[in-house]
Amino acid sequence: MTMIKGKRKTDPENNGAPQFRENPEINAKIDDYIKANPKRWEYIQAMSPERMARTIVLQDVQKQERTERIRENVLKKLDENPELKQAYQTLVKNLPEDQQEKMMANIALRTQRSVNRGQERAAARPAQSV
Repeated sequence: MTMIKGKRKTDPENNGAPQFRENPEINAKIDDYIKANPKRWEYIQAMSPERMARTIVLQDVQKQERTERIRENVLKKLDENPELKQAYQTLVKNLPEDQQEKMMANIALRTQRSVNRGQERAAARPAQSV
């Protein structure tokens, strides 16, 4: 069993069929999962191609919905802090208007993650004596 990964490329020698890169680390993770979950693997193998494709599409839809929920929550927090929102608007003012809100949410989310990581690291460090 091997997992194919990567950007889709076409193989002109193979009637334009998709060509993917192999990722040994991902393949090893998949193989480990299959060994640990043989009944789940049997269930997946029994799926029709249509059902398997629809399952993958459902995962994409759920990922997109999760991303939208996170973005909406970030924008809501920005609306609660007009000064911070203005700072982010300044950062994205040169982008096309239809991209500004999305980029503000992305920057705010990345900033918050960086702040949280910094706080976690500071909390994990032992207290220094003076």
